[in-house]
Amino acid sequence: MLKGLGGLGDMAKMMKSAQEMQGKMAQMQEDLENMRVTGESGAGLVKATATAKGELKALDIDPSIFDPNEKEVVEDLILAAIKDAQQKAGERAQSEMQKMTESLGLPPGMNLPF
Repeated sequence: MLKGLGGLGDMAKMMKSAQEMQGKMAQMQEDLENMRVTGESGAGLVKATATAKGELKALDIDPSIFDPNEKEVVEDLILAAIKDAQQKAGERAQSEMQKMTESLGLPPGMNLPF
């Protein structure tokens, strides 16, 4: 490095780190889109599958719960499975974000993106 340009060298290093982090964030967003989590209710009678970003992708309902007299129970089970999948998606996304911040050497609890 040239004498007197130490500050510029540090700036270039910071810019490179920021670009690397931006690339890793983009990759993580793509990975979260491809990760699947499954929430369930009624001891597995209703299962909801979502991406780690929380987008519902599939619903699996055991036919044994289709009783016309139990319509509200079925609806409640479906909602509960979806909520469970969304909660798991949020936890998975947070876990992946934490792994990334640790790999970048950022302090724990630092929220990305800034």
